[in-house]
Amino acid sequence: MSTLGVIGAGQIGSAVARLAVAAGIPVVLANTRGPESLDALIAELGDGATAGTVADASAQEIVVLAVPFTAHDQVPSGPLRGKTVLDPTNYYPYRDGRIAELDDNGITASETVQRAHPGVHIVKAFSNINAPHIPQLARPTGSPDRSTLPVASDSTHAAMEAIDLLDRLGFDAIHTGPLSASWRFEPEAAAYTRIYLADPTVTDEMTAPAAPADESKVRAALQRATRVDVAQRTV
Repeated sequence: MSTLGVIGAGQIGSAVARLAVAAGIPVVLANTRGPESLDALIAELGDGATAGTVADASAQEIVVLAVPFTAHDQVPSGPLRGKTVLDPTNYYPYRDGRIAELDDNGITASETVQRAHPGVHIVKAFSNINAPHIPQLARPTGSPDRSTLPVASDSTHAAMEAIDLLDRLGFDAIHTGPLSASWRFEPEAAAYTRIYLADPTVTDEMTAPAAPADESKVRAALQRATRVDVAQRTV
């Protein structure tokens, strides 16, 4: 790939952009506040990163849509049609308010993202790992302590593109199936965040040290996952 577009400069977007630059992949980073608001981050990321508009980031070959879950439908679909778009979002009722169709398990969060962006190849990725642990766990290809991330997509081709990108960023990845099955690594499911912690029993996940989770560990977590009753979730 030539250049990666990243829409959203929060913790996930910044972490992915940082890995991309380190891997020699140019990045166009955008947010809703405009390119000038990204000056400090671009200076930190260094050569290979540029600030642009949402339209600029959307014009790239692969795009990471790292915006809050309730803001994904505010990003225009037109420029993204036909492209692979990574969706790292999750539905958090405490933050997003209650959404009935998600609370009754009738649809997964990423299916709502796909529905809002027809013609776009949505891939759920980077959604089951805490942002601070992304740079902590990234490893070169072939490293024995490399971590595996799950991805889900209704497009096998898009999933493979995402897996290739994740490999360059420092992770192995496995395609777990369509977006309808992505509940297996949604919040509170077995393959969500805590499998990447050195101590899975800690209270504060975000500041806890990370530990690698290889393919066998991730596959086992996905296999034993039971669907969370979203209506009862508090996170």
